[in-house]
Amino acid sequence: MTELEKMLAGKIYNPSDPELARLRLAAHKLCVDYNKTYEDQTKKREKILKKLLPNIGADTYLQGPLQFDYGVFTTMGKRCYANFNLTVLDCCPVTIGNDVFFGPNCSLMTPVHPLLPEERKIKYRADGSAYDEEYAKPITIGDGCWFASGVIVCGGVTIGKGCVIGAGSVVTRDIPDGVFAAGNPCRVIRKITPEDSVLLKKELW
Repeated sequence: MTELEKMLAGKIYNPSDPELARLRLAAHKLCVDYNKTYEDQTKKREKILKKLLPNIGADTYLQGPLQFDYGVFTTMGKRCYANFNLTVLDCCPVTIGNDVFFGPNCSLMTPVHPLLPEERKIKYRADGSAYDEEYAKPITIGDGCWFASGVIVCGGVTIGKGCVIGAGSVVTRDIPDGVFAAGNPCRVIRKITPEDSVLLKKELW
């Protein structure tokens, strides 16, 4: 297997591999380009996003600034929205459904590093070049989720449809459909029901 194939399969891989380094550099440059644009430069932004995120759905809007490690390994559905400072380290596939909203400072983190320091530390080849070994786990997010400010989703997590994840949560395990979950580590608080409709909140009208 190539290092790219190992990475996407969740195997131990070498991130200093030339092909991976080239893909990351291309994505990082596109992120810088996007972050330098004004939000009314819509055509310029769309052109950059098509290169950075070829698997992005129609009517998805990313406020920026944003940061993707690869971009090409992230799939975003239709009508998604991300506020300031979305970070996606897509060393394994990141799959985001339709109508998913992210508040400011949300992060989707697929990489995993060894727990033992001797396995985690920088190593050196015979020629003196440095490398390390790591692996990653995919992230899957269902349709219609909302992530409040400062949510971190860790690798290997699947979040069901229609969930709300509370501000500052760190999601380390799967979340079922249709619940409000929050905390560090994030846990299910309760089911979301029709009684949660804003139409029933008289103080809002």
